[in-house]
Amino acid sequence: MTFLIQQTVIYAVPLMLVALAGVFAERSGIVNLALEGIMIIGAFTGVLFINIMQNGGAFTKDNAMTLMLITMLVCALAGILFSLLLSFASVNLQANQTISGTALNLLAPAIVLFLINLIANQNVLSMAEGDASTWFMIRKKALGFDTGKDYGFFLETFFFKNYPADYICILIFVLLSIILYKTRFGLRLRACGENPHAADSLGINVRKMRYLGTGISGALASTGGFVFALTTANASSTGDVAGFGFLALAVMIFGNWKPLNIAAASLLFGVFKCIAAAYSTLDLNGDGNFLLAQAGISTNFYRMLPYLITLLVLAFTSKNSRAPKAAGFPYDKGKR
Repeated sequence: MTFLIQQTVIYAVPLMLVALAGVFAERSGIVNLALEGIMIIGAFTGVLFINIMQNGGAFTKDNAMTLMLITMLVCALAGILFSLLLSFASVNLQANQTISGTALNLLAPAIVLFLINLIANQNVLSMAEGDASTWFMIRKKALGFDTGKDYGFFLETFFFKNYPADYICILIFVLLSIILYKTRFGLRLRACGENPHAADSLGINVRKMRYLGTGISGALASTGGFVFALTTANASSTGDVAGFGFLALAVMIFGNWKPLNIAAASLLFGVFKCIAAAYSTLDLNGDGNFLLAQAGISTNFYRMLPYLITLLVLAFTSKNSRAPKAAGFPYDKGKR
């Protein structure tokens, strides 16, 4: 049970953060279909930064948490810069946002794979030293706890053998959700996604708010991409994030663009992603015979579960979802 909960959190948290990234963009009036591409950029930037810092000898395991925090900030900045391409195309050029987002999704893996081959002479970029679990995971020994002692369900499940990055992402999710729905800035941002002309008539700079919304979206998606690579891919970058950017869009729609609903939807998808990853090696009896082999079920079935659930959920819930009214439409100040 502890393992399943920990794995569910690992899969759900990046999904939750990236889905919130989509919310910020769409609440400002920009449909950010480039979440997948921005996650890829974030994963590459984070792994590259860690690699450089390790080679430079600036950080060791003793101050790895500081390295992780700085890396998350660097990834957020990279996401903002990459999302400026979408902002410029959507706001200044008034280009079709679907096409712009798709173009960035195609551009990101091409750039990342080119740079990985250029830097590492292979198709994978990894940490220069050690692995993600020994560097960035909370471990009993590192904190002076007795490794052979059981400290209870709560600590064993939600503290030890977990990544602090996941809890930082949860904190960011809560803070930004409050900002979006409980502050003046959040109200103005949402007004630009619902009725930009009315917002403009009240003195709100719609173009500026859309740039800010897309920038925050890029920062969150890029950070989510790095955390995904850190916790599920052993801090490696391959130009791929397993379609999590598109899953995040599904979570956003299923959650009806509301943070609490998005958190619940992320846990649902996280559970099925955990099942897909874990059931192929699940040995219930401890006799070396895996569950799937006994049942005669292909592991591919479980690997498809998250995506099948995505299709089913969207088929039955998308008709009740209500997107921001102005999302996807270029803002023309002279149009009424």
